[in-house]
Amino acid sequence: MSTFEWIIVLLLGAVALSALARRIKVPYPTFLAIGGALIAFVPSSPSWTLQPDLALALFVAPVLLDAAFDTSLRDLRNNWVPVSTLVVAAVGLTTAGVAVVAHRLMPDMPWAAAVALGAIVAPPDAAAAVAILSQVKLPHRMVKVLEGESLLNDASALLIYRIAVGAVATEHLTWGQVAPTMALALVGSVVAGLLAGRIIPPIMGRVTEAPSAIIVQFATTFMIWIGAEHLGLSGILTIVVYAMTMARSAGLRMPARLRVPSYAVWETMVFVLNVLAFMLIGMQMRPIWTRLEADVRWEYCVAAAWILLTVVLVRLLWVTFYRTTLRVLVAQGIYHPRDPRAVASPKGGLIISWCGMRGLVTLATAFALPENFPHRDFIVFIAFAVVLGSLVIQGLTLRPLILAFGLKDDDPVGTEVAQARAVAYRAALDAIESDPSEEAEILRLEYRAILMQAENDPKGGIANGELPADPLRRRAIDAARKSIFDLRATEVIGDDAFHRLEEELDRAELSAGG
Repeated sequence: MSTFEWIIVLLLGAVALSALARRIKVPYPTFLAIGGALIAFVPSSPSWTLQPDLALALFVAPVLLDAAFDTSLRDLRNNWVPVSTLVVAAVGLTTAGVAVVAHRLMPDMPWAAAVALGAIVAPPDAAAAVAILSQVKLPHRMVKVLEGESLLNDASALLIYRIAVGAVATEHLTWGQVAPTMALALVGSVVAGLLAGRIIPPIMGRVTEAPSAIIVQFATTFMIWIGAEHLGLSGILTIVVYAMTMARSAGLRMPARLRVPSYAVWETMVFVLNVLAFMLIGMQMRPIWTRLEADVRWEYCVAAAWILLTVVLVRLLWVTFYRTTLRVLVAQGIYHPRDPRAVASPKGGLIISWCGMRGLVTLATAFALPENFPHRDFIVFIAFAVVLGSLVIQGLTLRPLILAFGLKDDDPVGTEVAQARAVAYRAALDAIESDPSEEAEILRLEYRAILMQAENDPKGGIANGELPADPLRRRAIDAARKSIFDLRATEVIGDDAFHRLEEELDRAELSAGG
């Protein structure tokens, strides 16, 4: 088949696999990993290649921006202790543990290359965990810890990865050379992301046509990543800070007629990029596998099993150590958490440990290794095996484990939605209170009904109501929208509640011809 025909087949196959994954309630990356492994052994399957330098920018930048855009600064700050320990300690210990095991298994492997392998398989993947967590109701705080970790651990892992790859290239890299580079990358990336988040959105706001606006969004994302990399900064950290900064004001600048198709396209592109990443890495496995002799194949498989076990055990041990230490500090009166639920229960700790599935970032960083990198075939093989193994073993067992433990969500987001909806529709009523027209009176009756529903439903059930197109209604919607922005800015509600209400108001704005 031609390349175009293969693309159609792969995309349709991915859609079928994702539908099957939803039906049996497992993360869709699990089936993508299995499909990527199988495609390596399909006769006459394509052998597409991609320049290694493009892998991170193409696969990671848009996926990371999409995740960071919806991240709540309030939730990150409230959970900074567990998130930071997972981002720094768990990633660092996993990198070190994998490097030691890899060097023991492959004694001729340079330490820098072993560290690079450790950094590649260290960060868990957001998409796989979120796919499971969206199907069950875990405690809200636990979900926010996992989302915060998956957003920021890529930056710490990729920083180690860059240093290790640089050490292989220079052969002599000292701490005195590394420390300034790390400081520049961290501080410079934050500054660059903040500046981009302030400067670029007003410029993008001048593009008012949906297709053009979406193209500009993607092009800007890639330009920021590429620019950060050329300046020696962290592309991941720059994108994360840029997206979180932009998200604070994007809703006010972007009308619903642009935001709704934009969100749909971004969601679709994240899925397509996951498909391409798993398929491309699967295609790289075939030449690696065919080049290996039978005994070497067995050696690689054994090494992959040991490294997968190391990845799982290090995370489990760290979470157990952290949880035990925190409980001791609380018991001794040394640490006083604001929220008693800040210390995870044994069941909660095990769930957090088991949410360590690897995915897109691991595949992309392995693919991005230079062609002449020492033991590149071994590293790519191990990376894919760890992704496949973690997605199959942990991905298929996570939901039954959560259900067996009976962990419940007290739904703080629903409570915030109900509270914010009441404020929003009071603002809408105030905006049209002085209008004496019959249309205004009809609209006031409708909004009072919605307000009554919000006050009677403390868990924030979605309001239903088809809204006719008229300027009066748009004025009321604008007032309601401003009120929920104010609630988020003052941290009365979090981003989850904000986005739920934003979607509700977007539908109202579109039906009002906005």
